Amino acid sequence: MYEVYAFSTPNSVKVPIALEELGVPYELHAVNVRQGEQKRDSFLALNANGKVPVITDLERAFVLSESAAILVYLAEKHGELLSHDSITRARTFEQLFVHASGLSPAFGQAGYFQKFAPERIPHAVERFVTEANRQLRLLDGVLDEREFAAGDAFSIADIAHFGWIWRRGFPDLTLDDFPNVRRWYDAVQRRQAVVRAISKVEGLVPLAA
Repeated sequence: MYEVYAFSTPNSVKVPIALEELGVPYELHAVNVRQGEQKRDSFLALNANGKVPVITDLERAFVLSESAAILVYLAEKHGELLSHDSITRARTFEQLFVHASGLSPAFGQAGYFQKFAPERIPHAVERFVTEANRQLRLLDGVLDEREFAAGDAFSIADIAHFGWIWRRGFPDLTLDDFPNVRRWYDAVQRRQAVVRAISKVEGLVPLAA
């Protein structure tokens, strides 16, 4: 049994998707980042970095943060979503690291400088929007050669990429010029585990928000 502390964010949704795919029970706890609940002492006791998601493995009394680390932990513990083949496994980690170091920060910064920065800085907007689109182009090339991010099977690499591409409206990005990413995204979005996970995390947002 797991407890998941999350909100309707690109990184949060990854954990419920993995758990739904694995078919293991979990309890979802809302941490409303719009109201700053991630900075409360009760949450900082779980993650001093003040970010969602966080997972508690009640069986092992183990708390873990960082979405990529959580995905690896769940895949290794349950023996799914991460290939045992050494090459495919390496490709999976390659895409996880590409996501953590490239796609995710580019999408996040592109959105921040367009939506939340106290003043609009054209150079910053151009820099990060350009980089976000470059990351999509790289992923499009990967998906031109294989069905999923790391090979022929759905994996934690796909879950990682899906989170931010699901929220691509935040940095005002589209998939119009990336047909392979569009094909992949549509296929992932139709997976029943993904449908269930999205419904649950969207349900964490108060109706009045």
